[in-house]
Amino acid sequence: MEVEPKKLFGNRIRELRKAKGISQEALAHLAGIDRGYMGHIERGNRNVTIEKIYQLAHALKVSPRDFF
Repeated sequence: MEVEPKKLFGNRIRELRKAKGISQEALAHLAGIDRGYMGHIERGNRNVTIEKIYQLAHALKVSPRDFF
């Protein structure tokens, strides 16, 4: 069974966040995203807009393509 793209994306965000030693709350703050919404993103419960992808990339200091 194939993993949903939302879950793959969320897992990748979590992986990059942890590699940089940033808490979920801190990442949400840096990206200007609600902490609860950040949790939904990492769990793969939400579709993420292009705008949010760029906000997260900027906060993590990576290219948006690093999420895929």
